[in-house]
Amino acid sequence: MPSDCCAIADRMRLIDASGIRKVFDLAAKMTDPINLSIGQPDFDVPEPIKAKAVEAISAGLNHYTQTQGLPELRQAVARACREEFGWDDERPYLITSGVSGALMLLLLTTVNPGDEVIFADPYFVMYSHLVHLSGGKCALVDTYPDFRPDVNRIADAIGDRTRMIMLNSPATPTGVVYTAQELKAIAALAGRRELLVVSDEIYNFFCYDGPFASIASIYDNTLLMRGFSKSYGMTGWRMGWCSGPEKIIEKMTMLQQYSFVCAPSMAQAASVVALETDVSEHVAAYARKRDMVYEALGEKFGLVKPGGAFYAFVPAPGGDATAFVEKAIANNVLVIPGNVFSSRDTHFRLSYATSDEKLAQGLEILCSLA
Repeated sequence: MPSDCCAIADRMRLIDASGIRKVFDLAAKMTDPINLSIGQPDFDVPEPIKAKAVEAISAGLNHYTQTQGLPELRQAVARACREEFGWDDERPYLITSGVSGALMLLLLTTVNPGDEVIFADPYFVMYSHLVHLSGGKCALVDTYPDFRPDVNRIADAIGDRTRMIMLNSPATPTGVVYTAQELKAIAALAGRRELLVVSDEIYNFFCYDGPFASIASIYDNTLLMRGFSKSYGMTGWRMGWCSGPEKIIEKMTMLQQYSFVCAPSMAQAASVVALETDVSEHVAAYARKRDMVYEALGEKFGLVKPGGAFYAFVPAPGGDATAFVEKAIANNVLVIPGNVFSSRDTHFRLSYATSDEKLAQGLEILCSLA
């Protein structure tokens, strides 16, 4: 059969292999690289969480669960939200295969071909690909040079086909944390147009300079997404949850039934324990790592100080991020060029989710290259 007859759908032409994954694959071939590229906690899953997963496996919890998730986990999430937001227990919750799974379910559920999804530039790399997969169009809002949300720019991006505004705070790749005042302004704008706001809060624990603010506490028409990967080191367990308008959650649950089926059963059981686990020690450690990065690169590179997550989006010397990243990789330091996350290629993303020793070595090399 001729090669041009391979049955690859047209939608796949809009999706490229992740630049992050390419660097990850490169790291696997290198001998002891200084890997500042991957957004994966360097601490292990806390022991009580692992013990609960083992217990669940031994007890036979190895089968499908309800599509919406184990009742005890949904109840635990509801309790946490009641404490944080004052929500009643009747609100719908869906346990998902990570926040990534929730994003895919949401976009396939709500976006028609030609609909536009607004989000900040720079952005989490998955946003653009999943919007394209759903048949939608990306409406990027430029946030350079300080990466803060400008409500006027967001307003300018709203058109007749706008379906939703997608927020990510604390953000990858910039580490920016939105203030309550900024979120109130966005909520007021969204409310005037009755737009859905999607709030990706996977890094909600990692705020270093003040309390975390969620738009879910301000704006009712919010689809809130959170997960366990970053906060508890559970990246491979694929656990997340979401809550929002009942009709949307209902349809997302239906779609999960015919796609992911359910989140991993033993990981669901362990996530009940995770919600009761204190990880403040790890958060404090990452605050110190953030300070290490800013002290080393702030003045020398013109870095905007990140307020959360575990990333810095660093201006590349000479303005060409890809060229600088190639230099860094040649010197055994792995970072990600900005064009993976943005329409521009003027910055590079550095993840400080690594040991203090490796981070110090990497920062020294980056400074020498500048």
